[in-house]
Amino acid sequence: MGDEFGEDTDFSSASSQAAATPGRPPAKVQQPKPQALTSRTGPSAVLVSTRQKGNPILNHIKFLPWEYADIPADYVVGATTCALFLSLKYHRLHPEYIYSRIRALAGQYQLRLLLIMVDIPNHEDPLKELSKTSIINNLTLMLCWSAPEAAHYLELFKSSENAQPTAIRTQQPQSYKESLVEFVTTPRSINKSDAASLISTFGSLQNAINAQPEQISSVPGWGEKKVRQWYNAVREDFRVETAKKGTAPARNNERGQTTTLEDRTLSSRDGPSEPKNSNDDEEAALLAESEEARRIEMQKQIPENNGSNDANQAEGMSDGVMAALAKLRENG
Repeated sequence: MGDEFGEDTDFSSASSQAAATPGRPPAKVQQPKPQALTSRTGPSAVLVSTRQKGNPILNHIKFLPWEYADIPADYVVGATTCALFLSLKYHRLHPEYIYSRIRALAGQYQLRLLLIMVDIPNHEDPLKELSKTSIINNLTLMLCWSAPEAAHYLELFKSSENAQPTAIRTQQPQSYKESLVEFVTTPRSINKSDAASLISTFGSLQNAINAQPEQISSVPGWGEKKVRQWYNAVREDFRVETAKKGTAPARNNERGQTTTLEDRTLSSRDGPSEPKNSNDDEEAALLAESEEARRIEMQKQIPENNGSNDANQAEGMSDGVMAALAKLRENG
C-alpha cells in the first residue's frame, strides 16, 4: 500500500520517532478552525407579484430565476429591497394608482424602488410630481425606457443583494509601478501594455515626458493617435480654478468720484494700466488692500487744522506737482 500510493518517508520517520521517545506525550495535531459560511437571508429567486402577469419585463429576466408570490410590492429583489413598477402612460390615465400602492407598503422594506417606464413624449411634469412623491415617501426613483432595461435593473439589484460595499469601491494603487501605470494610462487610448512599452523604451517617466513626438512614435504599439494624445497631455497647462472673490464695496475718493478695489489697484501702479494676468489677481488684491491700509494710517497721523483740505488734496499728488504749485504761489 505504501509503495502504491507513494508513502511519505519523512512523515513516517517523524511519527515513529515521536512514538519511540519515552516520557514525552505525543504532539497534538493543530486542526484549522471551521469558518462559518454566509447564508443567504432571502430567497434565491426574484419574487413577482401576481399583478405583474403579462408584463413584458418578465420575458427579459433571463439570468436569474423568478416566481410569483403574494407580496405587497411588484417585485422583491432582496430581503430588504422591493420595487414598484409604473408606466407613465398608465399613470396619465390612472393617477391615483401609484399612491394606493405606496400606502399598501406601509413602511415595509428598507430600500424601496419606484421603477418608472418612460413611454410618453411629454414626461417632464409627471416626473416632477413623482420625484416629489418619492422624496416624501422614502422611495428611490429609477427611470427606464424599455422592458429589457427594466429587467436588467431588477437582475442587477438581485445579484448584488449580498455584495460587500468594497465591490464598487475604487482600488487605490499600492506600489510605485501601479501609480506609474495609472498616470500613463490617463489618456483614453493608452492601455497598460502601452505604458509598459513607453517606460521600457525611455527608462524613466521623466524621459518619456520630455521626449519629442518623433521619438515617442518609435515605441512599439504606439500609433499617431496615441502619440498625439500623450504629447498633448504631458504639455497641457494645469488649470487651477480659483473661487470668485467678492467685489469690494465702492466708496468715494478725495474728488468725490466712486472707485472700486480694481480701480484703486490700477491707480496704485506707475505708468499706464496694462491688462492683468488672471494668475496675478490675488496678488494685486492683496497689494491694493495693503496700500489702502497704509493710506488710512497716514490720514490718521495728519493733525486736523485749517489747512487740512489742502493736505488731503496734495496727498495723492507727486512731489513735482507740489513743488510747481508752491512756485506758482510765490510768484503770485
